Amino acid sequence: MEKDRIIVIGSANMDMVVKTDHIPVPGETVLGGAFLMNPGGKGANQAVSIARLGGDVSFISKVGNDVFGRQSKQTFEEEGIDTDGVLEDTKTPSGVALITVDKSGENSIVVASGANLNLTPKDVEQYLNKIPRVNIVLLQLEIPMETVKFAVQYASKHGIKIILNPAPANPMISELFNFIDVITPNSNEAELLSGIVVKDIDSAKTAAESIFQQGVKNVVITLGANGAVLLNEEGFQIVPANKVETIDTTAAGDVFNGALALAIAEGKDILSGVHFACQAASIAVTRMGAQSSIPFRRELILSQI
Repeated sequence: MEKDRIIVIGSANMDMVVKTDHIPVPGETVLGGAFLMNPGGKGANQAVSIARLGGDVSFISKVGNDVFGRQSKQTFEEEGIDTDGVLEDTKTPSGVALITVDKSGENSIVVASGANLNLTPKDVEQYLNKIPRVNIVLLQLEIPMETVKFAVQYASKHGIKIILNPAPANPMISELFNFIDVITPNSNEAELLSGIVVKDIDSAKTAAESIFQQGVKNVVITLGANGAVLLNEEGFQIVPANKVETIDTTAAGDVFNGALALAIAEGKDILSGVHFACQAASIAVTRMGAQSSIPFRRELILSQI
C-alpha cells in the first residue's frame, strides 16, 4: 500500500539525560546515576517515530553548524527520513535539552532552543512547495509561533490534514483551532487550553469538550499510564494504555503523536489510530532516552491496530 507522506515541522535538540533517585528542588544538588546523550527534540522524535513505524516522512527543522547538528542530521538520514528540509544555521548553535529522570520514570526538562528559534515561515514554505503527496502536517510548539501559524494556514489552504501537539503549552494556539484536524495535549496542556484542571477521566472529558467547542475537529488528551481520551462529533471514547513498568517517559508523547499521524496516513480511523498510538507509547516508556526508546513497527502487535 502506498502511504501518503507526512511532514513533521519542528525542533531538533541534543538530549543530555541523567537518571537520579528524585528530581532536585530549587537549591538542591543530587548525585545522579546513568548518563545518556542522544538526539531529541519533539519534532525530531516524532519524525523518527514515524520512520521506525514504517511511514514516509520528511522533516523540516533547523540545526546549528556544530557537532550536535551534524550528528542529528546523520541520525535522521540513517532512520530513512527525508532531510532536505533540515537547514543549517551558521550563527546559532543547535538546541540542547537537559533532562533529569527520577526512579519512577518522571522527568524534568530544560531546553535551550538555539537554532530552533530561527526556523522561519520562508524556510518552511520553500520545502513544503517541493514535497509531493503531502497528506498530513504534524507540528509542535518548540519553534516560533509565527512559523507554526504559517504552516497551519498553508496546510489548511492546500487541503492537508493538520495534527498539532501543543507542547510546550501556549494559549496563543487557540487562534488556530478552527484549522486543526487533531490536537493532542497532555493533561497539563489541556488544562491551559481549556481552563479545566485535568485529574481523571471525567475532568479530561470536560476539558476535551471545552477545546472541541473552540473549533478543533478531534481532541485527543493523553493521560500517561491511563491512556488517552478522544472527543469528536461521534462522541467520547476512552482508550486504555498497556500496563507496563515505566522507566522513562521522556519521548512517550512524541511517540504517541508520530504513531497517530502514521495511522491516519495509512487510512485508519482516528479511534484505531489512538489505540495504535497508545500501544507504541507504552513500549517507549519502558526504555531510557528519547529517540533511543522509540519502537519499530515489528515490536507492535499488529492484530490490535
